[in-house]
Amino acid sequence: MEDDRHHTLFRQDSDLDLSFTSCATTTTTTSARSSLARSSLCLSFNESTRLSSASASAPSTTVPNLHPRPHRKSDPNWSAINAATNLSSDGTLHLRHLKLVRLVGSGNLGRVFLCRLRDYEHANFAIKVVDKNLLTTKKLSHVQTEGRILSSLDHPFLPTLYAHIEVSHYICFLIDFCPNGDLHSLLRKQPNYRLPINSVRFFAAEVLVALEYLHSLGIVYRDLKPENILIREDGHIMLSDFDLCFNSDVVPMLENRTQSTRKNQNHTYSRTRSCYSHCYSRRRRTETATEMVTEFVAEPTTAYSKSCVGTHEYLAPELVNGSGHGNGVDWWAFGVLIYELLYGTSPFRGTSKESTLRNIASSKGVSFGDDYNRTESGMDEAKDLIKKLLVKDQRERLGCARGATDIKRHPFFDGIKWPLIRTYSPPELRGLTVKRSGRAHASHVSCSSKRRRWIWKGLSCLLMKSKGSRRNLNCNQNYYCYSKYVV
Repeated sequence: MEDDRHHTLFRQDSDLDLSFTSCATTTTTTSARSSLARSSLCLSFNESTRLSSASASAPSTTVPNLHPRPHRKSDPNWSAINAATNLSSDGTLHLRHLKLVRLVGSGNLGRVFLCRLRDYEHANFAIKVVDKNLLTTKKLSHVQTEGRILSSLDHPFLPTLYAHIEVSHYICFLIDFCPNGDLHSLLRKQPNYRLPINSVRFFAAEVLVALEYLHSLGIVYRDLKPENILIREDGHIMLSDFDLCFNSDVVPMLENRTQSTRKNQNHTYSRTRSCYSHCYSRRRRTETATEMVTEFVAEPTTAYSKSCVGTHEYLAPELVNGSGHGNGVDWWAFGVLIYELLYGTSPFRGTSKESTLRNIASSKGVSFGDDYNRTESGMDEAKDLIKKLLVKDQRERLGCARGATDIKRHPFFDGIKWPLIRTYSPPELRGLTVKRSGRAHASHVSCSSKRRRWIWKGLSCLLMKSKGSRRNLNCNQNYYCYSKYVV
């Protein structure tokens, strides 16, 4: 494909003049904030990191591009990548094409910078830089795992790997940049560190779809937490940090099940005559019918590992006990995430790390104290979902057998049209700046003001032509607003 011709694996330059040295190696909070405030950074390789002409001519270590990316090929960032490679003498992307703007953050494995292409200022990228000389063998294997996984992803809620560059002792991943930061920072900006239930449903639904995609590839995430849920400029989420993942076999299946549906059938009409007009009244008869539904299930139920990795407040009991774990750790963490978004704290948090782990490993289930009472519509469904996800026995935990297919059917997510989730409008929250696109949203989703005016104008014309008709004019009903359907 055209995309594959330009991305992922590129050779390094012999005249490198970019580096990540003293002015970018901020360790304290104060210096980090000062670096973030800079509009640009002057970065150059140390003399010790300059490459000889022999080593510079060697190709970089390759990470196989496991899958094409048809769902992301229309991303505007690809236009910038293609423009840069077309101007390159050898048709490939080099480090000299990149201009680092500022340090975004530092992690356990490396640092992340905001960068742009030198000849194309309208596209922002994030570049994750890892210094192999500073890593242990175990951490280096985590970096390699992340590279393999990034190269296989093609999903709107997961990062796109635009380039993978290895030069000297540096490994660089060029991926999407998310200007709205992470969900943890957004949560800290809300009153009492809590989100409205409609916002929780919005973010939880998108995380669920992202986890479903990962599990369909046999990837167990193992690091779900608000800090790893980034928010794109359009307000939708993007999972990050895949160094703790592990792969397993998965067998996709199509399963049939029956479900009951209510249908309004056999309409009967009665007519009454007046001296002015004929009036008709309609009576509906509701009938219950069953129908066969085919569902796609792809869950790595055979996944197994004994490594204890992750953030302690999000660890599943089987991780804490060291008894071995599988795909269920992601669904446990998903329950902890929903709880924290609703209540501003994790459900088993103690006064110390050790007490938190004891609470997780104990036989006591999740509780909702008086301090966390909330009365919004849909809270009962949210609590029920949390309880079913935070089951200590992973064999009984919701999602462990059939994955997201079962979780999607929970009443907490009633009303969501899952194939249209990418077009839904994000919630309006303090500290969240959303760039509105010109694309039309689904009809049942919040419309932009321009589209809303157009719809109301059209409906007004219809009303003028047919007075007395009763129509539902609520075009601003978001999908994530909780509702019960009563026939």
